[in-house]
Amino acid sequence: MHVNWLDKYFRGDRTIWMIVFILSLFSLIAVYSSTGTLAYKYKSGNTEYYLVKHLLILVFGIGLMYAAHLVKYTYYSRISQIAFYLAIPLLALTLAMGTNLNEASRWLTLPGINLSFQTSDLAKLALIIYVARMLSKKQENIKDFKTAFVPIMLPVLIICGLILPANFSTAAVLFATSCFLMFIGRINMKYIVMLGVIGAFCVSLFVGIALLTKSSGRVGTWKARIENFVKGDDQGNYQTQQAKIAIATGGLIGKFPGHSTQKNFLPHPYSDFIYAIIIEEEGSLGGVFIIFLYVLLFFRVIRFINHSPMAFGTLLAVGCTFSLVFQAMINMAVAVNLFPVTGQPLPMLSMGGTSIWFTSIAIGIVLSVSRQVEKEKKEGGAELATT
Repeated sequence: MHVNWLDKYFRGDRTIWMIVFILSLFSLIAVYSSTGTLAYKYKSGNTEYYLVKHLLILVFGIGLMYAAHLVKYTYYSRISQIAFYLAIPLLALTLAMGTNLNEASRWLTLPGINLSFQTSDLAKLALIIYVARMLSKKQENIKDFKTAFVPIMLPVLIICGLILPANFSTAAVLFATSCFLMFIGRINMKYIVMLGVIGAFCVSLFVGIALLTKSSGRVGTWKARIENFVKGDDQGNYQTQQAKIAIATGGLIGKFPGHSTQKNFLPHPYSDFIYAIIIEEEGSLGGVFIIFLYVLLFFRVIRFINHSPMAFGTLLAVGCTFSLVFQAMINMAVAVNLFPVTGQPLPMLSMGGTSIWFTSIAIGIVLSVSRQVEKEKKEGGAELATT
């Protein structure tokens, strides 16, 4: 039987591969367009510098995705144990000694190679896989509080608690993803509600203590952003004001790539607010198309797990995909002023380094599950054909 090169090298759900390549193309166009000011400020007008850099990061990310999709998904169960216990000291080290930017210690700089990465990216993926592993192993007594819920709840509170002081939005997205996984994994609903109450209490306690100290740190920033959003005060939030202008001037079909004017005024147009630049240049149609791609990604995962009898594989694919799509929706909601400013990047679109790589690994894991589902379907079909 003839097997074409696509079937040979790009296994798993073909639509997901297509979504990744389309998002990467949009990312290259948007990043190149939005980094002009950055290039003139730091690279003497060399506008190709950030394009080439971003292209290399994307290519390496797709390479990681490809490698991850070749690994049988069951191996990630063991890997998650190592990654989870590695993430805890790394998060603590980041809080104590991490690179500080905007009153937040989110990055660790690796000595020797001078590479900085957000430890929360590693912790986020590690926790999702770990929770999926624990839920699948506890299915026989999944409704029990002591033997099922507590061993899953504690890791969630530990990881989210360590991320919270420097990055509330990431901690909130990860907490919501964990609760969603517990719901899918058949944890008793009253226990999930209890976890939500515990999480809210911990956040309130942290905020209260921070506001009582002389320097409230990130809490002061959170407070100002929420107050400006509730009041609808664009003057109090320069980012929101400039994003609105970008979206309003984009119209239906946009100004076309490279013709953005708000990239010169909007802070971080290549990362946190890249969606506003996309709408300005590709119009509302381009913005809707991006939303469609993320929704399609989630739909494709739901579609193939319906044919999967594998508890761990199902939870793993849903957890990784929900986290990415939920983060994307928050980023886009911020850009159109439906949500307070959070600083969450747009997965596979925003300029970045390790954030793109960990996102790529997460998609690769989803493709690994999809590849196994397809393999079992083919083997099942072959067995039926021989009987």
